[in-house]
Amino acid sequence: MFAAAVALTSALGAQDLVIPVKVNLVHVAATVKNRAGQLVGSLHQEDFEIFDNGVRQEVAIFERQADQPLSVALLVDVSGSTNQDLKFETDSAVRFVRTLLSFRNSQDQVALYAFDDSVTQVHNYTRNIVSLEAMLRQMHGSAGTSLYDAIWLASHDLELREGRKALVLVSDGGETTSKIDSHRALEAAQLADAVIYPVIVMPITNDAGRDIGGEHALQFMAEGTGGRTFLLSEGPQLDRAFNSIITELRTEYLLGYYPHDVPLTKERFHKLEVRLKSPELRASARNGYYGEAEANSGTPAEQITLKPDSRKKR
Repeated sequence: MFAAAVALTSALGAQDLVIPVKVNLVHVAATVKNRAGQLVGSLHQEDFEIFDNGVRQEVAIFERQADQPLSVALLVDVSGSTNQDLKFETDSAVRFVRTLLSFRNSQDQVALYAFDDSVTQVHNYTRNIVSLEAMLRQMHGSAGTSLYDAIWLASHDLELREGRKALVLVSDGGETTSKIDSHRALEAAQLADAVIYPVIVMPITNDAGRDIGGEHALQFMAEGTGGRTFLLSEGPQLDRAFNSIITELRTEYLLGYYPHDVPLTKERFHKLEVRLKSPELRASARNGYYGEAEANSGTPAEQITLKPDSRKKR
């Protein structure tokens, strides 16, 4: 996220120690809604406040996001448990891609990932709607579910890209075969500055027989990145969910600041809070970022990989 040059002094043992840190710009994407739940896209820089570990920061950059390039990683669960709804999911995903990439003069791009007990990048980032649609139509269900691995891998790919970033994930919420846990997946998304939008298709509407733990983990990750979770009980609701995601992505704000006077903590995770000066408005944004220390993946990278030929351009 950023490099740090820390100057420690003799006050090292003091309480609430503040250290001078040389940092790069921290970006925060945010959406704003009023009390009626309607998106608000006409605000100005002075309407926002940002707090880093409780300390108010000066907003150095402010942009409305409609004209910013967007990279979307579309992750589709093709595990055996999704067989029944996979056609609904892929049909709706095709319409999502068409709508997202249909804006003229847009630089937005989509990459397509499929995951079962392994993760495959089916298509790299592109604006080629025909090619993406063809690959979506070829998807079919198979074995277990490496949900968290898929988020982790797609996030690492997104980290290398410029502009706005989002992960849109279509799944029943089940998780069976990942090598990492939800916290490491969330960390990867936060390091990439990516917003997670889980679209959970529930084959069973009551709690019995559903993977409630998986659903809660996805909700936790969405909230941690400033995204939103959609819980759907039937295929036709998918289109409405995808349209809501597109609307939010087209109504984002980009805030940027250089951290200063941030209290020293034992954790490299900095808590972020975006507030609106108006009590009638509420912001959704990621709840933190990773600071001075480099991220430690915890699991050797070679143990979590895409299928061998999955990164070839199509």
